Amino acid sequence: MGPRVLIAGGGIGGLAAAYAAASVGAQVRLFERAAAFGEVGAGIQLGPNVTRVLHDWGLEHGLRAVAAYPDRLQVRSVSSGAVLGVLRLGKTALQRYGAPYATVHRAELHGLLLQAVRQQGGVELQLQREVLAVEQDPLAVRVQTGDEEWHDADLLVAADGLWSTVRRCVFDDGAPRLTGHRAYRALVSQARLPAALRSNDVTVWVGPGLHAVSYPVRAGEWLNVVVIVQDVPALASQSALLAQDWDHASDGRVLRSVLGGCAAELAELVHAVDPWRMWVLCDRPPMQGPQQHVRARVALLGDAAHPMRPYLAQGAGMAIEDAAELGKALSRMPADAPAALLDYANRRWRRNRRVQQRAQRNGQIFHAQGWLRLARDAVMRLLGERLLDMPWLYRA
Repeated sequence: MGPRVLIAGGGIGGLAAAYAAASVGAQVRLFERAAAFGEVGAGIQLGPNVTRVLHDWGLEHGLRAVAAYPDRLQVRSVSSGAVLGVLRLGKTALQRYGAPYATVHRAELHGLLLQAVRQQGGVELQLQREVLAVEQDPLAVRVQTGDEEWHDADLLVAADGLWSTVRRCVFDDGAPRLTGHRAYRALVSQARLPAALRSNDVTVWVGPGLHAVSYPVRAGEWLNVVVIVQDVPALASQSALLAQDWDHASDGRVLRSVLGGCAAELAELVHAVDPWRMWVLCDRPPMQGPQQHVRARVALLGDAAHPMRPYLAQGAGMAIEDAAELGKALSRMPADAPAALLDYANRRWRRNRRVQQRAQRNGQIFHAQGWLRLARDAVMRLLGERLLDMPWLYRA
């Protein structure tokens, strides 16, 4: 019999952890507080480092049925519309890294993982069960769910997101911090867009105090659009109140006013999309050591461990990588749960820290103003693909 594993959270990270743990013989129970499995509609970019994991899990065919595979990533100026740099994706990414660069609707990736977990077996999925308390001793870990029942196991994986209850119970290291940025997102059928606005590219628009990203999802039939802006004083006071729910209805007029004077193509895209949703961005400082991933028999995974700004498009990717490494650690030391979790933490925290740091720096570059903005544009025009490619990330 493999180790008994409890997982808090049934999102992408939790399902990935369930699949990885069960695949090496663990007995898994997953607790999800919602009444049904699902994800809020939004797009996700999956670099070759992530699609490689999904392919290794046998999900290549399923991913191909729902994902888009962009031809290139282009960076453009918010103000002028000029193309500043291009990174070839498509066949180039596949040849260079042995796995493709994909973009996918969040709900469809979640559904793919849920189907894989159910088909694999070895995982007990429990809905309307929220983990509210945690206790552990040298022999076991116990959790209390909302129905006041206690459940024990050899280890607990917290995949319960940015505002993780497990992290608060076990690590007690404070709440996430406001970044001062908010994101507006929307999905639109490409068939509804004028031909000039349809795209199979990842397009990043960079400008002073803001940037926008668009890319295809749902096998290329829909376009995911995200605009991230620095809070203006009139809105910043609301951010703390809005931060704990990442899905708010938004008036597109607010966004259009922020984008006043932008390039015509971006303005047309923003005007063509409706409705918009908004969320306030929060994160934590970059990880400082393995102790921020694991405490004895409790491991943090994904946003519960290392929430990061979306400026490297690797939040979901790092959760999936965490899950894969957790499975490997359990396979190496199935009889010693604390040692396996420490091994997992030692193998993951430095990479997660680096991604957190790079994402934060990218936000500063994307939103640059003044001379830094001019320098960014000049360097990007000069170096192009050499600057945009990230072998350190995609080859891992």
